Amino acid sequence: MKTGVVALVGGLLGGLGVLCFLVAFGTDYWLLASDDCGGLGQLETTLHTVSVEKPANSTEGAEVTAPGPPPLTLHHEGFFWRCLFRSDPSLHVVWAVLFTNQPRPKACTPGYLFPLPVAVGPVPHPIYDATAVFRGFWTMLIILAIAVSVTGGFLLVCAVPFFSHKLYRAGGTFFITAACLFLVLVGLFVLWKELVDVRRYVLQERGDGCPGAHLEAHYGWSFMVAVAGIPLVLLSGLLFFCVGKHIQKHT
Repeated sequence: MKTGVVALVGGLLGGLGVLCFLVAFGTDYWLLASDDCGGLGQLETTLHTVSVEKPANSTEGAEVTAPGPPPLTLHHEGFFWRCLFRSDPSLHVVWAVLFTNQPRPKACTPGYLFPLPVAVGPVPHPIYDATAVFRGFWTMLIILAIAVSVTGGFLLVCAVPFFSHKLYRAGGTFFITAACLFLVLVGLFVLWKELVDVRRYVLQERGDGCPGAHLEAHYGWSFMVAVAGIPLVLLSGLLFFCVGKHIQKHT
């Protein structure tokens, strides 16, 4: 009876933790940044196209309004995409990137090799950073961590009906490994954000045109979700490993 309760608690914690890992992997909000530099290229082209397609007899926008603060360029990214869009400067970047606040015009580029610096455009590029050679290491780690956590969950689902101590121990080991891998990933991200020139990375080519631009960088929602999932998966793995040892001892 006690074993079943422990396994149930471990399953709930593990399921929630793996869900956190999947959400962190699949969403693009690890890094959030805002700047007043502008120069969005593709996004500004889109906005210009929309404005020139308005009817000639349209009276919208004819009123003269008092000039306000310039709009901020918001930056958010994760494993899959890095995106830029304009936003109201009165809204903090952490809240401005929520789905309900994001405007439709948005410039996004693939970010599969995040979080280390990515050269935009042809390679070699003037802003190319030699540390980009480690991007493949990050990619391998995050994919491996997701694969290990999903495999551990599958083994534990198979262990329940068969009451197999081997599957319990294997699933627990996979969960512990997944938690350790994500801990390494989060640690690498913190080191990258605090030690690497994030300003240079976020602004890329735009930084050449506005060397005095003000930039703020923050840890995003995806990062926080990943951090929350680590203790859940780690504790779940330890519980299942102990359950497997207990079953082996009494069989």
